[in-house]
Order: sequence, then structure tokens, then C-alpha cells
Amino acid sequence: MPLTVEIVTPEHVVYTEDGVRLVKAPGAMGELGILPHHAAFVTTLQPGELRIVKESGDETVLAVTSGFLEVRDDRVVILTDAAERAEEIDIARAEEARRRAQERLQARDTAEVDLARAEASLRRAAIRLRVAESRRRRPQRPSTGPPPVE
Repeated sequence: MPLTVEIVTPEHVVYTEDGVRLVKAPGAMGELGILPHHAAFVTTLQPGELRIVKESGDETVLAVTSGFLEVRDDRVVILTDAAERAEEIDIARAEEARRRAQERLQARDTAEVDLARAEASLRRAAIRLRVAESRRRRPQRPSTGPPPVE
């Protein structure tokens, strides 16, 4: 029996899918791999890359922030502050956020810089850029439909 996956943020349900064979998530203690019939558990997530592989082989990649992941009865529920699909990431905006965070970190000697916040911003921007880049690197699967009409 395949997994059912649901990703929820405070604003809305970001993703819901049946027929999932693998979920790779950034757990607090490292990367988690969840397959059908996994033992029930709850864990915290750290910001990172979340991969969902369907039985068809199609893969969805998302950038997620901190949150919680629960596995129970072949159902994976992810509650996160924010989740963004690779194709939704604005690369220019993420690069600008990374640049601003790097500038704040370089200005460490000023008392106005919140280092923890600047480091978290830099991590989020780097994750978003890595997820966006993974979409560009992913090989396109050949179409199974009829050839296009010219």
C-alpha cells in the first residue's frame, strides 16, 4: 500500500497526494527516508529539502522550514511554517535574500546585527536556491502520450 502525503502550512494545504512510495525529509537528527509500512513516529523538521517520489517515478521537491512530521498508518503529515515547490521559487528573490544575509553577517561588528537571524536567513535562501537548482538539473521524463502534431 503506498503512502498518502499531506503538507500543511498555517495559511493552507500546500501538497496532498496518494500513491507515494518514498518521502525524504530533513529531520532534526538528519535526513529521514519514509517508505510504506513505516513505524509510527513524530519528529521535528529542520529547514531543508523535502523530496516526494510517487509510484510512477515522478518526483516533487520542496523547500521547507522548521516544523513537524508525523507518520501513522501509511500517512505522512508535515506541518511546517513554510513550504515552496521548486517551480514556485523566485530565484532572483532568493539570491537577493542570500546577498542581504551575507552582508549582515559580514557587518558582525555592528551591534544592530542579529547574527542568529542573519544565519537563519542565509540558510533559508541557500535551501531555496538548492531546491530551485535541483529542478533545473532533473532530467525530463519522456512523454508517454502521442507525439505532438506539427
